[in-house]
Amino acid sequence: MTATLRVLLLLATAAAGCNDGKSAATKTETPPAPVSVAMTERRTVPLTVTAVGNVQPVESVAVKSRIDGQIVAVHVRDGQEVRKGQLLFELDRRYLQAQLKQLEAEEARDRALLTNARSLERRYTELQSKGFVSEEALTQARTGLAAAQATVEADRAAVQTARVQLSYTRIEAPIAGRAGRVALQLGSTVTANASQPLVTINRMAPINVSFAVPERLLAQVRNPAGGAPLDVSVTLEGSDPAPVSGQLSFIDNAVDAQTGTIRLHATFDNADWRLWPGQFVTTTLKLAEQADVVVVPAQAIQNGPEGQYVYVVKPDQTAELRPVKVERTEAGRAVIAEGVQPGETVITVGQLRVTPGAKVSVRQG
Repeated sequence: MTATLRVLLLLATAAAGCNDGKSAATKTETPPAPVSVAMTERRTVPLTVTAVGNVQPVESVAVKSRIDGQIVAVHVRDGQEVRKGQLLFELDRRYLQAQLKQLEAEEARDRALLTNARSLERRYTELQSKGFVSEEALTQARTGLAAAQATVEADRAAVQTARVQLSYTRIEAPIAGRAGRVALQLGSTVTANASQPLVTINRMAPINVSFAVPERLLAQVRNPAGGAPLDVSVTLEGSDPAPVSGQLSFIDNAVDAQTGTIRLHATFDNADWRLWPGQFVTTTLKLAEQADVVVVPAQAIQNGPEGQYVYVVKPDQTAELRPVKVERTEAGRAVIAEGVQPGETVITVGQLRVTPGAKVSVRQG
């Protein structure tokens, strides 16, 4: 073998050795997948049920006129907050005032006739006892007295009715609350108990939220642990995410046979008027407290062909796929019935880059 051939063989062997070294280095230099983690823990978790609720006023009154008439004064504005008994509208009262005066005059006349009939009855009674008048004349006098008394009673009732009718010309707020749109203005003619109210008043605080839950929860709703009213919270779409807290105040007396649900009401102070009649809200009813359960962040739960699982980070910084049984999810935490123990580390972000047994790099913060 010539010297030149030996040199070429040595160079080829060295090159092959370098290539094998590079391949081995490439295999061992695969970086670990970056992930975020959280610790599993044991804690007390509330048992809740969520439903869509509708905000309803505790009191709502459609204000209508009790008599026919013309509006001569309006003392309320659209959206005004009113007090109970506050004057809202005035109707023309001239005709009713004149009618009342006429009836009062008739009552005064009939009272004078009653006084005369009473005096006549006394005189006839005295004369009959002395034999100066007949029994028949005394009976007629007594009948006249009874008729006069009945006439005065009828007059008194007519006067009282007229006064009540006159009072209807002043339309006052039956409850305190917020007025809606004022439908009729000065000069409008109203009719008694018309289909369109003059204005609707809603009491804004406190306020109710109506919602329904499945009938299977009725026993827990009716017999809460500790006997105290159940807590209810609501969240509003597109506003302050902080929930509004209240208490369960009403359970309907029948289950809806079509939906299999029971209707409930919760009452809220609503001092800041965050809840508005007619709104739809997300309602959360707290049924009980479940103590000493294992929880993990809900984002740690993954779904696979064989069910739900989490990745557990082992002490050697490798990932282990662990099947789990999730009992329920509550406020961003999954309650785990089987699969992990308190104090284990689970991956919450970055699972798509992880494979069972692979190394991971835990990101800080």
